[in-house]
Amino acid sequence: MTTFKDLNVSAPVMKALDKMGFEEATPIQAETIPLANEGKDVIGQAQTGTGKTAAFGIPMIEQFDTKVKAVQGLVVAPTRELAVQVAAEIDRLGKFKGVRTLAVYGGQPMDRQIRALKDRPQIVVATPGRLLDHIRRRTIRLDEIKVAVLDEADEMLNMGFVDDIKEILRQIPEQRQTLLFSATMPKEIRVIANTLMKTPVEVKVKAKEMTVENIDQFFLEVPERFKFDTLTNHLDIYSPALAIVFTRTKKRVDEITDGLQVRGFRAEGIHGDLTQGKRMSVLNKFKNGSIEYLVATDVAARGLDITGVTHVYNFDIPQDPESYVHRIGRTGRAGRKGEAVSFVTPREMPHLRIIEKVTNSKMERMVPPTNQEAARGKQQATADSITKTIEKGELQEYNQTATELMEEYDSISVVSAALKLLTKERKDVPVRISSVQPISVKSGGGRGGRGGGRDSNRRPQSGGKRFYGKRGSGGQGGSGGGGNRRKGNYQKRRGR
Repeated sequence: MTTFKDLNVSAPVMKALDKMGFEEATPIQAETIPLANEGKDVIGQAQTGTGKTAAFGIPMIEQFDTKVKAVQGLVVAPTRELAVQVAAEIDRLGKFKGVRTLAVYGGQPMDRQIRALKDRPQIVVATPGRLLDHIRRRTIRLDEIKVAVLDEADEMLNMGFVDDIKEILRQIPEQRQTLLFSATMPKEIRVIANTLMKTPVEVKVKAKEMTVENIDQFFLEVPERFKFDTLTNHLDIYSPALAIVFTRTKKRVDEITDGLQVRGFRAEGIHGDLTQGKRMSVLNKFKNGSIEYLVATDVAARGLDITGVTHVYNFDIPQDPESYVHRIGRTGRAGRKGEAVSFVTPREMPHLRIIEKVTNSKMERMVPPTNQEAARGKQQATADSITKTIEKGELQEYNQTATELMEEYDSISVVSAALKLLTKERKDVPVRISSVQPISVKSGGGRGGRGGGRDSNRRPQSGGKRFYGKRGSGGQGGSGGGGNRRKGNYQKRRGR
């Protein structure tokens, strides 16, 4: 695994990456960024959802001069949805460097775009048709372009934009760097590469197939603000023997760890800021069972090999499929069954589908558990302990006291009192977790460059009932209940 520090990313961009919750580079980023930083033309073959935007966005940001008030970088994308998404991500990456990005696409008023272009952004992300309109009107100047990027080139080919692409590249100074990204490499894309790029270096990233077969995979669609309560409810119901909770930032590792501890869970966290000694101390506690739950970033969990991990929780969905495979591979080892549960916000559902497709795996929907179900789960765990104690026998010395209690009280009251005394009640302490930017991807096409295409980032429809409201009234994660529940229905419920 490669971190962005390993790639010698500048401090302003590192600050932006940290704020966005990215510490570890995806394979396409790890291979492309050093080549692009050297000024080489690159052909990157990678699927959507593998982190291509940062792979070309970071090198552009690193080399552009914010004092030059001209467009220095151009990204051509097939649809308006992708153009908007790419521009937004590059803008976040360049925030602390002062590099500004503008999206230009069909369907938006031309006069508004002309005014925005006069503000001289350093990077323009555009759909082909609208970009050619600006070029012909001379409302965008390309004479200062240092880097040109073709994103999802095969999709632009499928949409009939190949001639537009050639025309656009001919309008850009020859002394430029060209980066081309495509999921497939048809003949027409090869022709563009051979005629309009300078001895390009090829980077081909193929996501690993799912290699661990002993893992049941689930996801819960849950808004960001309910994630933590959903996690603790799930832990109460299923009581994992050993579990790892993965999150994207060091700050969230600390917050989640503190939150679990104040609610009575035995948890510790590891991330890159810990000393090696502290990290080893936490891992040893986890291995010997002194703590039940380990909260970690991807980088901190690098090379982690601990047997007996029953559950992996993706508190934050990883940014690429290979990270997903790496995370869930911490469980289901040595022939044992494991379980992986991913918390996904509504906006991240398209990204989840990409992970399923690339890893050739299917995650089953799980409905978020309620507070009532969590309480019932804790009681059931106590009942299971009592049953095991009865089966072991050796209770003679308690018989007399038990008989006296039964003479004075009915059996239901006696057992209920025992359950109340033995069941560990969780502290209902409010916990605040800082938010991170959701990972979203384009879902759906449309000829965005020609003014077509619909908004693909609509809230996805969920497949199971949701119960959100005020905490303590039976709802999920600080939420109020609703709907009729069957008594004792605290087992896993799948969305229908």
